[in-house]
Amino acid sequence: MNIENTKAQMRKGVLEFCILSVLKKNDAYTSEILETLKNAKLLVVEGTIYPLLTRLKNDGLLNYRWEESSSGPPRKYYGLTETGEIFLKELGSTWTELSDAVNIITTQNNNHE
Repeated sequence: MNIENTKAQMRKGVLEFCILSVLKKNDAYTSEILETLKNAKLLVVEGTIYPLLTRLKNDGLLNYRWEESSSGPPRKYYGLTETGEIFLKELGSTWTELSDAVNIITTQNNNHE
């Protein structure tokens, strides 16, 4: 079994939740989103994030606007839609339940070793 593949699948499963969470307070462009994820030790490549942002936009969870940049071409800023905010709240509740359950199970299993 390839541990790297399993770890990648675990990260992929929470990436959507993390991206929506990054955009909860402020709109951001892709480089800012990637930097925030990187600073949290969740490494994501551009080839992964662009299709995900497009899908989230097509699902009505994100919108975007173009903004001029003083240091290059215009930037596409992503933000949560009202539907995206509701979706993020639901994911937050689910994450808390899942995280609590995993912690209970992994802690119990560690105690029996």
